[in-house]
Amino acid sequence: MAMIEIRNLTFAYEGSYDNVFENVSFRLDTDWKLGFTGRNGRGKTTFLRLLMGELDSGGAIFSPVPFDYFPFPVHHPEELALEVVHYHSPAAEDWEILREASLLHVDAEALYRPFCTLSNGEQTKLLLAGLFLKEGNFLLIDEPTNHLDLEGRETVAAYLQKKKGFILVSHDRAFLDGCIDHVLSINKADIVVRRGNFSAWLEDKEQQDRLELAKNERLKGEIKRLEVSSRRTAAWSEKVEKSKIGAADKGYVGHMAAKMMKRSMVTQARKEKAIEEKSGLLKNLELEEALKIHPLEHPSLRLAEFHNASASWNGKAVSEPVSFTIERGDRIALTGRNGCGKSSLLKLLIPDAAVERVPYMGEVHTVGNLKISYVPQDPSFLKGTLAEFEESRKIDVPLFRAILRKMDFSRVQFEKDMASYSAGQKKKVLLAASLSESAHLYIWDEPLNYVDILSRIQLEELLGTYKPTLLLVEHDRHFVETIATKTVHVEKAGG
Repeated sequence: MAMIEIRNLTFAYEGSYDNVFENVSFRLDTDWKLGFTGRNGRGKTTFLRLLMGELDSGGAIFSPVPFDYFPFPVHHPEELALEVVHYHSPAAEDWEILREASLLHVDAEALYRPFCTLSNGEQTKLLLAGLFLKEGNFLLIDEPTNHLDLEGRETVAAYLQKKKGFILVSHDRAFLDGCIDHVLSINKADIVVRRGNFSAWLEDKEQQDRLELAKNERLKGEIKRLEVSSRRTAAWSEKVEKSKIGAADKGYVGHMAAKMMKRSMVTQARKEKAIEEKSGLLKNLELEEALKIHPLEHPSLRLAEFHNASASWNGKAVSEPVSFTIERGDRIALTGRNGCGKSSLLKLLIPDAAVERVPYMGEVHTVGNLKISYVPQDPSFLKGTLAEFEESRKIDVPLFRAILRKMDFSRVQFEKDMASYSAGQKKKVLLAASLSESAHLYIWDEPLNYVDILSRIQLEELLGTYKPTLLLVEHDRHFVETIATKTVHVEKAGG
């Protein structure tokens, strides 16, 4: 057992007014399995880069072991997958690589194919295997689940559960609970360590938030009473001052009024100081404020129908044929392994102008005058200012920005180029744009990729409250189990 120590860590990006971290101190055991959580844009990846020595900071980081980072770059993806793993872990024997691949449910034959021909899920698993084959390192694993389907997440969670010595950034609650024993959480410019799984941390946080909220409500009540009392004191002082006019003994009245005025001013100053102090106690909590949307209700009960439908590629079906209907109020999740054509099925409902036309087999029908709101899987195309984005989408600006604020966007983010946003912040822009649109049917393609857990909770509550008609692809098991009224399983053609 050895300890990693962080002392008085302070960091801010050049040109920024706010510190990402400020005087952060804690210790980590190199045997711990840590889940790292916090709002998007709060500095999770920045902290990992600080550990890797890629950024300069105030304070100090002491580690008895070297750090290693996932995902690491693959400089020659055209080489065999086995050679890619060897390049990162040169001391590993072939049989060790085969063993780790087997534990991750990667077929042995995949190791003898060019790395670039593997699926994203297979690539992710082999990169993780390469990390764990280098013994003695403390691993920094940054969002490995974004390219894993549900089955893949369960496999990797079981794999990580048997390992030790890592920090894992993930926003999937079930995945975290399956493989960690400690939680690192970012709250504002601080990082806190807690023993236990993620669900226990979340339950404790919700309880603390409720206590803080109750405390804040009491403080607000006290501040309001002080403000009323202060206004009364000021009004009384003014009344006393006016009483001197026309008095018989102006000297005596003036003397007494001056004493009372002085006492009044001292009292008022004391109350104003109390107001200021109590206002300073109000916590800027990361409470999951409720979101609001305005879904439309189509006059038809049945909005869309798939009959023996499958997207096709070069005249061949991508998936086995599926048949299902979307009725008003349905929240349908398409499930299945990576590469089985789920996203392509979604696109069959999207107007041609919004996405590239997807060839398909079978029949797909929609009712007339159906208004659809679509969130694509990949947000990387976003650039330019939010104002330009709002103009191009004809968005309800006040609602759009209110949703972003509730999903923890600071106002300073509104002025930045979206190209500088984190992947999670970009995904929130697309989700907020969809939520600010009134639609009959919402179609979301992996909406939670990169999105923090607190925002996921907000979305769950919103969908449960407003019950919009929704068709989505998502691999977060907890989210799907919470919000879906139906699931449609999609099998890869020939699988």
